[in-house]
Amino acid sequence: MNRRLSHEKCYQAVVKVTEDFLARYGDTPLGVGYTRPEHSATYRIMLEVIRDWSRPSTILDVGCGTSRLYEFLLSNNLHNLEYTGLDLSPVALEISRAKYPNITYYDLNLLDEGNTIPPYDYVIMNGLFTWKGTVAFDDMFAYLRDMVRAAYAKARVALAFNLVSKHVDWERDDLFHLPFDSLAGFLKHEITERYTFRCDYGAHHYTTYVYR
Repeated sequence: MNRRLSHEKCYQAVVKVTEDFLARYGDTPLGVGYTRPEHSATYRIMLEVIRDWSRPSTILDVGCGTSRLYEFLLSNNLHNLEYTGLDLSPVALEISRAKYPNITYYDLNLLDEGNTIPPYDYVIMNGLFTWKGTVAFDDMFAYLRDMVRAAYAKARVALAFNLVSKHVDWERDDLFHLPFDSLAGFLKHEITERYTFRCDYGAHHYTTYVYR
């Protein structure tokens, strides 16, 4: 299988589980895969990639789903951030556009060469790499690496994304458990040495910040 077809299998797996959850639970925390009441901590941790809130910034939410991150911004009066969403699920985008018609949403693939997505100060990829379904580990890791390269190219300041930890008492075959060392080696040798791992918020996943 060539890389393009392999990547398509990866993001289609994410789209499928997104739409399955939405069909079952609607536009709720359960509908975007959160089963714990502390789900809002995930949004807070994602946004803590931003070190300077004193000036206006722009953010691209890749895999925005139904814009729950944007709702977190609104509910916490975080108005110094211009939000844009991107998703490949037409179902999720239809919900987002109906709720927030004044927000810009892209239905473009970040990996498509020549895409028209402009640079943003921050790129967020929340939950994009936690689910792999039946996709092979190596294929999912290759997809993550190419997505991080593409997102870093669009990020003027930093990007943030999360993954399921290997340091848990259980593992599921349908989740993407990526060891710290594997990710650190890729980031150091191919992206930058300026990265941070966050594992301090009581979840089974960890968040990575990658800075310019």
